[in-house]
Amino acid sequence: MFEIIKSGGWMMLPIMLCSVLALAIIAERFWSLRKIKILPNDLVAQIWRYARENKLDEPTIRRLKTSSALGFVLAAGLANRQHGREVMKECIEESGRQVAHELEHFLNTLGTVAAVSPLLGLLGTVFGMIDIFSALMQHGASDPTVLAGGISVALITTAAGLAVAIPSLVFHRYFERRVDDYVVKMEAEALKLIEILEGNREADL
Repeated sequence: MFEIIKSGGWMMLPIMLCSVLALAIIAERFWSLRKIKILPNDLVAQIWRYARENKLDEPTIRRLKTSSALGFVLAAGLANRQHGREVMKECIEESGRQVAHELEHFLNTLGTVAAVSPLLGLLGTVFGMIDIFSALMQHGASDPTVLAGGISVALITTAAGLAVAIPSLVFHRYFERRVDDYVVKMEAEALKLIEILEGNREADL
């Protein structure tokens, strides 16, 4: 494997750096976008129990805010629940945009790697073709071993660039879809909480 990378020429260095970066981002996103960390089960039901037991004090809301992404969104609404439904929705929407931005962390970089890697491979191909034509000018076409080095660089860098770009693009699309699903579900959970609290307030009146 090392010999193949070495024969690809110096353009293999940025391609390998892209592969390491993509692998690190993919591993980090799998860890950070775990469902239990973003959308813990029965969080709205737990908040409802706190509300019925009059335990939604400031320390509880602060713990909720740091517990998960959904907790951060819901805590923004709970902290302003005394101001009415519309204010709660505005606070939840604002915090939801912030959470969505954080969930997309590193995805632009992964998308850039997916876009740049095949271009780096293509650039290596161009350099390989330049080497081929330089060898043809100096030695002619009689010695195939002279041409083999340039052809090797051209093929290896192209293959390496595509090998990095394809999984990077696949995981970029996968994580984007996952973030979109999380955002939609958080919106649904937030609306559910608003309805529950409003219904409880009307019942108290």
